[in-house]
Amino acid sequence: MTWLTWRQFRAQTAVTAAALAVLAIVLLITGLQLSHTFDTTVIGCRARGDCTGVINALQRQDTALQDLTRLLMYVVPAVIGLFWGAPLLARELETGTYRLAWTQGVTRSRWFAVKLVLIGLATVATAGLLSLMVTWWWSPLERVATDRITPGEFSQSGIVIIGYAAFAFALGVTAGLLVRRTLPAMAITLAIFVGVQLAMPFLIRPHLITPVRTVSALKVANVKSVSIVGGGGGGTLSVGAAPNIPGSSGAWIYSEQVTTASGSTDLGPAPAQCGPNSGYNACQAAIARMHLRVVATYQPASRYWALQWYETAIYLAAALVLAGLCWWWVRRRVT
Repeated sequence: MTWLTWRQFRAQTAVTAAALAVLAIVLLITGLQLSHTFDTTVIGCRARGDCTGVINALQRQDTALQDLTRLLMYVVPAVIGLFWGAPLLARELETGTYRLAWTQGVTRSRWFAVKLVLIGLATVATAGLLSLMVTWWWSPLERVATDRITPGEFSQSGIVIIGYAAFAFALGVTAGLLVRRTLPAMAITLAIFVGVQLAMPFLIRPHLITPVRTVSALKVANVKSVSIVGGGGGGTLSVGAAPNIPGSSGAWIYSEQVTTASGSTDLGPAPAQCGPNSGYNACQAAIARMHLRVVATYQPASRYWALQWYETAIYLAAALVLAGLCWWWVRRRVT
């Protein structure tokens, strides 16, 4: 059974191995160049002070490859679910060839287990290798970036792709088993996987670790925007502000809100210095003297790897649940 499964899967294995090999060569060559640029420019400039120009130059290097690696980290798990998971059982159930295997002394449990374990291990190995290569390649860029924990950047590196791939594969197998037709199973797999991927960063990930809440005094440097409803001095004041969070570089900020010292979001009338004939700097200074507070809720950047592990564990657990459902279904419901 193992040999038969290997024969059925060897074409996908060869294509995947070749693609990973080409990608590894490209990432190795360009990654060494990125590391050299970081070591010879960024490290030296930090001792001298301002590194803005040097960092911008580093971040503009290999932008096409940056976009490609981001795309691969999102697309590869979906491709595995569509082309490895969904057809794995659906193809045999659709054509009826599974009955031939069962008449050759192969139990249905062994038939299912060999297929799931063999291709499942290939899935994890593929995702793991891709994760290792891409994370290493991104490391110089992430050492100067400040937003890798935010939803838009969280999945561009790290280990979560292993969980994504395992879940997508198990989801595809489940859809194929229940629907028993390959193309509908692929469509269902894609729809559910995309839905879960969209829901995770906004509905689940923010609650995996209790966020930090800070209250700090509003200073001139924190004021980002000022608007006055009713116009001129005396109108209702609304202030947008950046939170003053110690060591918050790269934090994932859920919310920031300006309140009075008592905690009210009604800031009251604007100071006279914010009238139509006053300058913006004078208005900022007057607002800073109002003893307002900035209330911020956020995840510190230091929690990046903790969130990676939690999210990976959730996806792996979901994959195991789906695998258990498939095993029960094959034993009890497939005829």
